[in-house]
Amino acid sequence: MNMLSKEVLKKIAEIEIHTRRILSSTLMGDSRSAQKGSGFEFNQIRDYQMGDDVRSIDWKSSAKSGKILVKEYIEERNRTIMILLDMSASNSFVSNSMSGADILKQVAAVLSLVAGYSKDRVGLILYTDKIEYVMPPAMGHTHVHAIIKQIFSQQTTSKKTNGALAIERLKQMKDKRTAVFLLSDCIDESLNYALKSVASNHEIVVIRCLDKLTKSFPSVGFLTVSDSETGETCLLDTRLKKRIGISDYLEDRIVTQKRLYAKYGIDCLDLKNNETFVDDVIRFFRRRMTY
Repeated sequence: MNMLSKEVLKKIAEIEIHTRRILSSTLMGDSRSAQKGSGFEFNQIRDYQMGDDVRSIDWKSSAKSGKILVKEYIEERNRTIMILLDMSASNSFVSNSMSGADILKQVAAVLSLVAGYSKDRVGLILYTDKIEYVMPPAMGHTHVHAIIKQIFSQQTTSKKTNGALAIERLKQMKDKRTAVFLLSDCIDESLNYALKSVASNHEIVVIRCLDKLTKSFPSVGFLTVSDSETGETCLLDTRLKKRIGISDYLEDRIVTQKRLYAKYGIDCLDLKNNETFVDDVIRFFRRRMTY
């Protein structure tokens, strides 16, 4: 793992403080529920209720109080969450104050923190058109911080994208039912069919971060543009054609993609390049992952 700069460490600390503040203000639970009978973690001693397991009676406390009391435990229900983060160069495009790559890294960090707060197992796959890094799912504060540091320190070996490779790597994991968060600009045709292949076995959530110019392009005449992944340049005519213009094509691709996701039960969250994206992700996570 590469050394993190003071600026990055400060950013990580800010993300953690902000995330915990939002979680506290929204009273988000930790994905555990009180159950009668045995469990994993002691919760409280309470009055006996009809239907309680007699094995849960605390005879010592009952003798002292003169009434029947039982021990109640917390039954843990841990999920496995995998974060698949697209590290390709196309996410680095920026027309505002923050690039898609910066936003996606912060979102991945937030998801890791929320999973840790919820006592879920969380893992990480960083990919381009190669598998850049894999961290198997585990629990604990130390593990979550290792994930976050890796997200911000990872140096990629390629600029291109192949999301299907990340999905294939996911298939190799032992966990049968996983909540998968795929973070990308989704400008990758192979990804659509790869997601389809795992949608029936896992809960899939796609978090797209699209710059405003990848949604709608202004008509400004001819522009020389460069592909951030291949380095190729071309002359682009941004003027509207009789049938379909560039903006129409971009908008149609987004709509078609979202329709395909809905068909296979894949949730999709589109992020805006503004100051509320962390709040949006946490609220979405809370709504999507509540039992």
